[in-house]
Amino acid sequence: MAVPIARSSSISLRAWLLHGTLFLLTFLTATSFGAGLVENFRLSRPMNPDLLVESFLRLLHLDRAIWSGLLFSVPLLLILLAHELGHYLECRRGGVDASLPYFLPSPLMFGTFGAFIRIRSPIYSREALFDIGIRGPLAGFAALLPFLIGGVALSKIIPGENGSGVVGFGSPLILQLFEHLRFPGVSTSRILLHPAAMAAWVGLFATALNLLPIGQLDGGHILYAIGGSWWHRRVGLAMVLVLAIGGFFYWPWWIWGVVMFFFGRRHVLIYDSTPVSRSRLMLAAAALLIFILCATIVPVHGL
Repeated sequence: MAVPIARSSSISLRAWLLHGTLFLLTFLTATSFGAGLVENFRLSRPMNPDLLVESFLRLLHLDRAIWSGLLFSVPLLLILLAHELGHYLECRRGGVDASLPYFLPSPLMFGTFGAFIRIRSPIYSREALFDIGIRGPLAGFAALLPFLIGGVALSKIIPGENGSGVVGFGSPLILQLFEHLRFPGVSTSRILLHPAAMAAWVGLFATALNLLPIGQLDGGHILYAIGGSWWHRRVGLAMVLVLAIGGFFYWPWWIWGVVMFFFGRRHVLIYDSTPVSRSRLMLAAAALLIFILCATIVPVHGL
């Protein structure tokens, strides 16, 4: 995610320490969460929140058993890093001042709230805005594909259906495709994803979320670059309504819709009426396809 905020361009030692500390904390919390995933996978059962709580307690006690979670945390952080570096390097290429990625640790699901960069200087053209907005999702999607393919190949079938007391995950179209190729005729509810595939799943979810055409999400940048403020405002309002409807299937969409309505529909003005090139329109179509492949109406169930 690229968030425009006007600030100075220098990176101080204090800033380097902040970025490094946040990354280290995120690495530890994601690894701890991953240890719970690995244990559930070893026991051949769907994700049990109790084991995840135990894994975070192991982290607090500096138990070396949490390092099994590297099977999840390393792919996940590489995917998130690829996404943010896509934005960052495009900013550098276009002469736009941007911060290094901020990683957000979490003691909850997945061990992280994601990552973002701060854009600290104006973006003067639609093409520059488009390029910055789209590079992150493209880079993140490219980074997650090997882990998705390899992780599904290492996944396994569990007997019966997911029962109560466990957490299940929605299956985006691209995940369904690879699961069908690996386990033809098997219900997705009986497929236990390898921790590396779970890291790719988080990448799919983050990619779809960032490509929503609203506010200053990556999809909002792409939409603004193509259609200007008129389309951005109206599509953004339509997306709030879509999120409100989606809340009847997955209640957290209501929270996201409220946040987007009050804080996320506006966009920094770009005083440039030059249309983006045809090649960029083709990239926008590719981003739409990626969104369709990555999106799922009910990402998590059973909580």
